[in-house]
Amino acid sequence: MERLSKDTNALNWFEIPATDLTRAKAFYEKIFEVEMMVIDMMDTKMAMFPTEPPHSGGGLVQGPDHKPSKEGAVIYLNGNPNLQLVLDRIEAAGAEITLQKTSIGESGFMAFFEDSEGNLVGLHSGE
Repeated sequence: MERLSKDTNALNWFEIPATDLTRAKAFYEKIFEVEMMVIDMMDTKMAMFPTEPPHSGGGLVQGPDHKPSKEGAVIYLNGNPNLQLVLDRIEAAGAEITLQKTSIGESGFMAFFEDSEGNLVGLHSGE
C-alpha cells in the first residue's frame, strides 16, 4: 500500500458558504485583519483567504450549491499567535462567539463562533 508523504496535510482546500459574499468578506477581513481577493468561477463567487504554499488554501463561496450551516463539518481557522486577538474582534464585526477560548491541553486552545452567514467555525492557536 502506498503511503502519503509525511508532509501531506489532510486539509487540501476549504470553502465557507456565504449568502452575501460582500458581507462575509467584510466580516472575515475585519476579524483577521487581512485582504481577500474576489474571483468569479462560472456561477460562483469566491473571496480567497491569503495563503502561501505549502499551506492549504480556501475561501468564502457564494453559489447555488453552497448553503451556510451550523451543522455538519467544522473547520478550524488559524488563530495564531493567540486566538483571543481574533475573538476580541468577532462581536464588533457582527457575529457571535459560541465557545470562548478553551484549553485543549498540550494542543493549545480552541474556540467557536457563528459567522456573519450563520456558519459554525472553529479557531485554534498555540496560545
